[in-house]
Amino acid sequence: MSGFVFAPADVASVPVVDSAARFPVHRIYCIGRNYEAHAREMNATVSLDAPVFFMKPADAVVTDGADVPYPSATQDLHHEVELVVALRSGGRDLDKSAAQAAIYGYAVGLDLTRRDLQAQAKAKGLPWDTAKGFDASAPIGAITPIAQCGHPASGTLCLDVNGVTRQSADIATMVMAIADIIAALSSCYELRAGDLIYTGTPAGVAALQRGDVFAARFPGLAELRGRIT
Repeated sequence: MSGFVFAPADVASVPVVDSAARFPVHRIYCIGRNYEAHAREMNATVSLDAPVFFMKPADAVVTDGADVPYPSATQDLHHEVELVVALRSGGRDLDKSAAQAAIYGYAVGLDLTRRDLQAQAKAKGLPWDTAKGFDASAPIGAITPIAQCGHPASGTLCLDVNGVTRQSADIATMVMAIADIIAALSSCYELRAGDLIYTGTPAGVAALQRGDVFAARFPGLAELRGRIT
């Protein structure tokens, strides 16, 4: 293409329920320690005044039920099921009303984590980048627009691995609510249409192995299914 030294990469995108159009991904933001039970199992504390944010590359999404490759440089890959928010608009320093108005829809996703690398980084007080922001680390189901699902404030988010439930919790138990997450993020970054926000995981995180089959669900949203290869 004229103007570039080589052809730009394809835009990462996510399917939309009942639509041929796809949602183009701008950035992937994540919040950690947003369920108290998960924070406890990780020997961590939670604070509304100091939310823990991190990012994944936009092209880390795995969509359309594609296989998820077991990543390099780890012997301890963990699943973290999450409710994902997709934004249709953005801005800086949004209040809660503007934050909710920016939402396009919702999906179910996995924040895959190289737990051994995360533990090593924590022990040394280093960033979590290699533990969180690796290739294929953000599987996600189809996005359901708010016109179909509204703005869920409660409901059971769950993950089964090989037919056995490993994680299950009501999103009403999140430490920081969805609009508050978006507002807090907008004080740190200029949010834009196409941003995805992974809203934290409940307790029950555990290891995945090659050959494992997973299914993540939330009422009213498209199910996420996949396999680790």
